Amino acid sequence: MMEADLVTVLKTCCPRVYPDFAPAGAALPYVVYQHIGGTPQRYVDGGSGLRHTMLQINSWATTRGDSLTLARAIETALCAATAFTAKPDSEPIGDLDDDTERRGSMQDFSVWSART
Repeated sequence: MMEADLVTVLKTCCPRVYPDFAPAGAALPYVVYQHIGGTPQRYVDGGSGLRHTMLQINSWATTRGDSLTLARAIETALCAATAFTAKPDSEPIGDLDDDTERRGSMQDFSVWSART
């Protein structure tokens, strides 16, 4: 399944990886991934055997530089993955959590994988 392969790849960059949101008090740095859509590959005569998923990957750290360094490592790892094909759809966007002063980098990816 693509999501299990995704988590394996993300954990090569950071040991703390969470779907959708991190739990309160999660230690920094950490990574959050979220499915944000994709292009269906279903046709009248069946499916293509592929699934297209759009993912948003958020890297959180104590400094802007650390979150961007983590985001760049994730981009490299996802693009080198062999279990699926990924390409960035954007450059990282900076983010800030005013309450905790965590710094984030958010980046979107287009991922093609086997339909499972």
